[in-house]
Amino acid sequence: MTNAVLEPTDEDHVAARLIASLAGERLLALRSSGLVGTELKHAGDSCSHLFIMEELARRFPDDGVLSEEGVDGAARLDRRRVWIIDPLDGTREFSEPPRTDWAVHVALAIDGHVVVGSVALPARGLTLGTGGPLPSLGEVAGPPRVLVSRTRPTEHAVLVAERLQGELIPMGSAGAKAMAVVLGEADVYAHSGGQYEWDSAAPVAVAASAGLHVSRLDGSSLQYNRADPWSPDVLVCRPELAADVIAICRAD
Repeated sequence: MTNAVLEPTDEDHVAARLIASLAGERLLALRSSGLVGTELKHAGDSCSHLFIMEELARRFPDDGVLSEEGVDGAARLDRRRVWIIDPLDGTREFSEPPRTDWAVHVALAIDGHVVVGSVALPARGLTLGTGGPLPSLGEVAGPPRVLVSRTRPTEHAVLVAERLQGELIPMGSAGAKAMAVVLGEADVYAHSGGQYEWDSAAPVAVAASAGLHVSRLDGSSLQYNRADPWSPDVLVCRPELAADVIAICRAD
């Protein structure tokens, strides 16, 4: 294997954004089809996964893929370029119209680092991605707004809000939470309790491109395309809050 540095191309950024957006359009159509509950959830996961896999195979046949809905294998570990996708992040929220806090994640990791990513928020008509314009960071106004799961609040998020005298904001999918920070609608997404690489890869790529702080809760770097895709925790937050949040998490 060559040690030459691989860089993402403009095609990578454009493809990630387009594929995430088109998958989102298909999910919106499915959401309006009359399916409900478990049937809608399963159809959404399957429909989006198959579409994204077909597009990646057509556009990037030599790249590896890790998908929440796919069968994982060791082959991707030998690839320097690996697409990490979550075809429908926030399946519960997707099945509860008119909720908007669900997403489509499409990311590319090169040598273990996510360098390309797009997060579509179909119900909001938004796709945020690397390689293109993203919202500029304004000033933090008022108490820090800390995102927390609407169904499984984690102790670190609750603790961070308490120590920073902040406000807890419940929300659905990981992608929706991270993009809320990118959009300036929240200030801290500190998740503990574990998730998978596909939950954070695209959101982390977009957040980093927007100038936000991204890391593990202890401040260490995030790695992707590992043999075990389980990730213990992730932090996406305003850069001026990062030191305080990390200190709180380390002390706990």
